[in-house]
Amino acid sequence: MPNLFENQLKDVLSKEAPLAARIRPRDLNEFVGQEHLVGPNTLLRNAICSDKIPSMILWGAPATGKTTLARIISRSTGSHFETVSAVNAGVSDLRKIVDGAKERLSIYRKKTIVFIDEIHRFNKAQQDVILPQVEEGIFTLIGATTENPSFAIIPPLLSRCSIFTLKTLSDEHVNTIVQHAIKDVERGLGSYEIQFFENTLEQISFQSNGDPRSALNLLEIIVTTTKKDENGIIRIYPESLSRAINQRLPMYDKSGDQHYNIISAFIKSIRGSDPDATIYWLSRMLEAGENPLFIARRLIISASEDISLADPNALSVAVAAQQAVHFLGMPEGSIPLAQASIYLATAPKSNASYAALKKATEDVNDKPNEPVPLHLRNAINETMKNAGHGSDYKYPHEFSGNFVPQNYLPESLTGNRYYYPNDEGYEKTIRERLTRWWSDYRD
Repeated sequence: MPNLFENQLKDVLSKEAPLAARIRPRDLNEFVGQEHLVGPNTLLRNAICSDKIPSMILWGAPATGKTTLARIISRSTGSHFETVSAVNAGVSDLRKIVDGAKERLSIYRKKTIVFIDEIHRFNKAQQDVILPQVEEGIFTLIGATTENPSFAIIPPLLSRCSIFTLKTLSDEHVNTIVQHAIKDVERGLGSYEIQFFENTLEQISFQSNGDPRSALNLLEIIVTTTKKDENGIIRIYPESLSRAINQRLPMYDKSGDQHYNIISAFIKSIRGSDPDATIYWLSRMLEAGENPLFIARRLIISASEDISLADPNALSVAVAAQQAVHFLGMPEGSIPLAQASIYLATAPKSNASYAALKKATEDVNDKPNEPVPLHLRNAINETMKNAGHGSDYKYPHEFSGNFVPQNYLPESLTGNRYYYPNDEGYEKTIRERLTRWWSDYRD
C-alpha cells in the first residue's frame, strides 16, 4: 500500500518529470510501433490482453519500447509484478524475490512476474538462480536486453523463454509520438499554443534517429525556452531548432545524411576501392558521435563480404581494429579505425565467398534433408560398418599431393559449383590450386 510520501512523490513526478517520462504509454492502445509484436491478433498482444504472459526476452536497441512494454504488462496483469535492475541486483536480491514468489504462490495462489532490465548484465551464477524458478513456474520472467540473447543468456534459460525482437522506430512512428505529446493536455504540451514553421516539427522527428526520447527531449526544450509572442503563441522556427540541437544532430539530418545513409556511403566507398572517400565518411561519422564499435562491426562485415580471400588478412585487420577500439576507447580508437578502413579500401576485392554462401543456401532451402553419402559417414560400430558407412572413402593423405578426387556432396547435388574465385590477390592463387586439383574448376 503506497504511503502518503509515495503518493505525493507520484503527484509531483506526474507534473515535473521530463516530457518523455510523462508521456510514456499506459496501455497497448497508446503504444506506437512494434506492430509485428503487439498489432491486432498478434501472439504477444493476445497474451497480454488475456493475462497469459509467458516467460520472454525482449530484445532490441535502446528506445525501442522494451521497458514501456513491460510496464504495460505490469498494469494489465493480475499477477504480482517485481522490477529488477541487473545493474544493481545481486544473487541475494534474487533469492529474496524467489522466496517472495514462492510464498505468494503457496499461500495466496498468486503468480509473480519478474521484470529484469538489462538482463545481459547478469552473470552465469545470477542466471542460474533464475533458471529453476522459470522452469518450475515459480515466477514468469520478462527480461529486456540490447544484446543478442544467444550470446548474453545461458542456453537453458533461453530455451525456456520466448524471444521477441523489437525494431528501431521509423521517423513516422516518432512523429506520431511527438504529435501526441503536443496535443495531450493532461501529460503533454497540450496546454501550450504552439505553431511550427518550415517543417520544424518533422525535423524534430528526423533528428532523433528513431529515438522517441531524444525527439521528446528536443521538443520540450524548444517549447519551454521559446518566449510566447504578444498573443501567447509559441512560434517555432528553424533557428529555434538549430539552437537546441547539439553538434551531432546536423550530421544526420533529413537531407540524406542520416545514420544509415552515411554508413552505406562508407561501405560502398570501401567496396569501390576509394580510400579518400572512405576516410571522409569515416570522419563524418566520428565527428557526429557515431558509436565506434558500430563502425568496427561494419568493417568486419565488409572484410568478409567485399574482400574475403582476395586478401585473407583483411578480416584479421578489421577484427584487430575492433579489439583496439574496445581496448583504447575514444578518441584514440579513431586511429586504428582509420588504418583498417584504408587497408580495406585499398585491398583487392572479391565477393566470391559471399556469393558461394548465398548459392549454397538456395540448394539447402530447396533440398533441406539430402542424405550424407555413405562413404563420408563414420562407421562408429559394426552395424554401421556393415551398412556401408565409410565404405570406399579415400583418405587424401595417402595420395600424392594430399589430394584425390572424390564426391563430397549429396548424390542429387553432385557436380554443383558454388565458389567461383576471381583473379584478384590471393584468390588468384586459390583459383589456380583448385583448377590443378579439379580440372573442371574454371568459369
